[in-house]
Amino acid sequence: MKKQLQPANSGKASAGSSPKETPTLQKSPLFPIVGIGASAGGLEALEQFLRHMPEGSGLALVIVQHLDPTHKGILPELLQRATGMEVLQARDRLRVKPNCVYVIPPNKDMSILHGVLHLFEPTAPRGLRLPIDFFLRSLAEDRQELSVGVILSGMGSDGTMGLRAIKEKAGVVLVQEPASARFDSMPRSAIDAGLADLVAPAEELPGKILDYLKHARVLVAKTERPLEEKDQSALEKVVILLRAKTGQDFSLYKKNTVHRRIERRMGIHQIDRIAAYVRYLQENPQEVELLFKELLIGVTSFFRDPPAWEQLQTEVIPELLASRPAGGVLRVWSAGCSTGEEAYSLAMAFKEALAQVKPAENFKLQIFATDLDRDAIDKARQGVYPANIAADVSAERLHRFFIQEEHGYRVGKEIREVVTFATQNLVMDPPFTKLDILVCRNLLIYLTPELQKKLLPLFHYSLNPGGVLFLGSAETVSTFTELFAPLHLKSRLFRRRESVLPAEALVFPAAFVSARSGGPKESPLLKPATNLQSLADQLLLQHFSPPAVLANDKGDILYISGRTGKYLEPAAGKANWNIFAMAREGLRFELGSAFQKALRQPKAITVRGHKVGDGGGTQAVDITVQSIAEPDALRGMVMIVFTDVATPLESKAPGRSRTSPAGSARVHELEQELEQLREELQTTREEMQSSQEELKSTNEELQSTNEELQSTNEELTTSREEMQSLNEELQTVNAEQQAKMDELARINNDMRNLLNSTEIVTVFLDNNLHVRRFTSGANKLFKLIPGDVGRPLSDIASDLLYPAMTEEAQEVLRTLVFSEKQITATDGRWFTVRIMPYRTMEDVIGGVVITFADITAAKTLEAELREENARLKSLLEAGN
Repeated sequence: MKKQLQPANSGKASAGSSPKETPTLQKSPLFPIVGIGASAGGLEALEQFLRHMPEGSGLALVIVQHLDPTHKGILPELLQRATGMEVLQARDRLRVKPNCVYVIPPNKDMSILHGVLHLFEPTAPRGLRLPIDFFLRSLAEDRQELSVGVILSGMGSDGTMGLRAIKEKAGVVLVQEPASARFDSMPRSAIDAGLADLVAPAEELPGKILDYLKHARVLVAKTERPLEEKDQSALEKVVILLRAKTGQDFSLYKKNTVHRRIERRMGIHQIDRIAAYVRYLQENPQEVELLFKELLIGVTSFFRDPPAWEQLQTEVIPELLASRPAGGVLRVWSAGCSTGEEAYSLAMAFKEALAQVKPAENFKLQIFATDLDRDAIDKARQGVYPANIAADVSAERLHRFFIQEEHGYRVGKEIREVVTFATQNLVMDPPFTKLDILVCRNLLIYLTPELQKKLLPLFHYSLNPGGVLFLGSAETVSTFTELFAPLHLKSRLFRRRESVLPAEALVFPAAFVSARSGGPKESPLLKPATNLQSLADQLLLQHFSPPAVLANDKGDILYISGRTGKYLEPAAGKANWNIFAMAREGLRFELGSAFQKALRQPKAITVRGHKVGDGGGTQAVDITVQSIAEPDALRGMVMIVFTDVATPLESKAPGRSRTSPAGSARVHELEQELEQLREELQTTREEMQSSQEELKSTNEELQSTNEELQSTNEELTTSREEMQSLNEELQTVNAEQQAKMDELARINNDMRNLLNSTEIVTVFLDNNLHVRRFTSGANKLFKLIPGDVGRPLSDIASDLLYPAMTEEAQEVLRTLVFSEKQITATDGRWFTVRIMPYRTMEDVIGGVVITFADITAAKTLEAELREENARLKSLLEAGN
């Protein structure tokens, strides 16, 4: 497996390349950005990473590390020693540039938008923050396939959710090899989640990033052109190999999605041609499994899109419970459930809704959760999730529905026993039926429009009358508005409606057809049509008796009762069963006006005594238009009833006109004007109908375009997940490290004051006799400055008349026997020079320590005493 994850070329080769070898990464105006996450033990890994990243790589590096919020950030200064690139501490609204390194400041969360860094005040308390996840999610949205996620040494699981977002957007994920990390919790969390594309030691990761991006740019340049016939053939062969290995047919997935995922794997293995990748798949069966996992990346969480779940729990589920008798069963199907978070969210929402609506009644819940990925189903069955789910699941729900364990939470028996998990191919296997809720979120966006048009009628078949379909935030029922009515369009909640159109053939999965018919058959099964005639006749018998028409909210005729020839006639040309097109002369304007009023208000609208011509005279008719609310099967439709009434007789006095000639002319003029207005109105209506048809056609084209955009972006409207809690172990380690740092600072201060108080100059040398450190006052003996650290002491000018000091120090290192001598300086001062071995706490020799004690006063006094002694001696000798 490790061989599959790591390309043959090593990172050292790339690290050693000159900037001239990597100019191709700088040609695009959108350059790649590498998001690096590290925690405990991360400084060493970061230095190794930066030392092997070429200065002219064309990449921007953004480092996010867990920092103490109460201390000043010194990480940029520490990292600057390891790289020639400019290292900056991030500021708010700082634009990211290539060939630069940006470091998150302490006590801030950081995000990126259009290549600009933005800083936020943390909302979570200290110890419960996930800054790496926060940044990597925004990086995935901002850079899409040009985002690179890297996880180095650290405790906890911060970064895993952010890597999942990068993987979803077709970016690349690299993880430090756990064996080379000082703390391997963060790398192992990413690897165990199946997110790592490349695993290697920290110093090899830069080379692998550059190799991958070089090949990715070549592949992007090729895919901008249409696939050649041989490449199309190779792509189909990949699908065949996948089907042979896994039994799953990905030819029904959107080709752009499949192609992009294949390109990612090709870039990781530095393969330029699809035909070569086909060969690689044939020679490496494990790569087929990895590609299969790549195509089944499950992006899910508990209560994803919280507003939608809130409406499901507070409105939809209570309404379904209210329509069920006590002891009833609510059947739910979660299709494409991934690792089970969605199914368990449904169970929790049902339990809470039941407690509020009918707490005393014994309702049962059956949830069928299915997915194509067997490994994901196995994980869902275990019901064990990391501690960071606390960001999505409230503390109350965690306490009620979960059992806390050492490394996270386990689903409790109350909700585990109501969920049944199974592997299922939604396209090929039989569906569940008689459902009250069907949840299929963020799956349809990966499927072709042709397959979506087969699945939505199948979902309609699976649901009970009045059942609810719950889709993802980027999905819709498309053109199947006659099958599903929106409950909450923004939340993607739809109610099953009874189809009043002629029954169409439902294309069931082959396995379902075989199971029902006793053997495989090609002919599709027909869904039984609703007995619409009996429902309409029952309604007419209760409220109406005259001729009537049942239409939808657009005026399309669905059912005709009685003889309506006097009021309606087919329009010339292409068959059009719209009531406005079929209305006879004299009815169209009034009928249209009444129809629109009826849609806006619940009461019946009646137009009385209107005359209609049928070619053989005129007939007065009352038109009643009523929008229907009950029964549920007819809800939203409109009933139009025609009632003949007696035509009023016009009486005239014999021999004389009732109006004067002038009045008669005026009436005639008004009648002509009225007729002209009616003709203009009719023309306007026809033009409006034509415009509506054009708008409908345009809308269908826009829907098609929207589906293509959805396939390109996969999911543009993903919700921003909340901050997740950090492992308590990380908080403990950080606290211990802080205490040790404070103690070290106190010891350092004590030692500094002790050395200064003795007024003994001390110089520390390493095993190569290079200056490691020196105390104050050393500059009075040697020409030392802070920048001389690391230089040989023999290269430093000195006032001491001690040319053999270097040889003496080397002898002390060899024999481990200290040396002490009195040495004079050029200005007459005297010093006791003592050279001793430098021993560590582990009793390891790490250099020498040279101390210089000023004995000038003692030497002066000694000289004076000698002179006095000589004087006294001379006096004594003179007296004798």
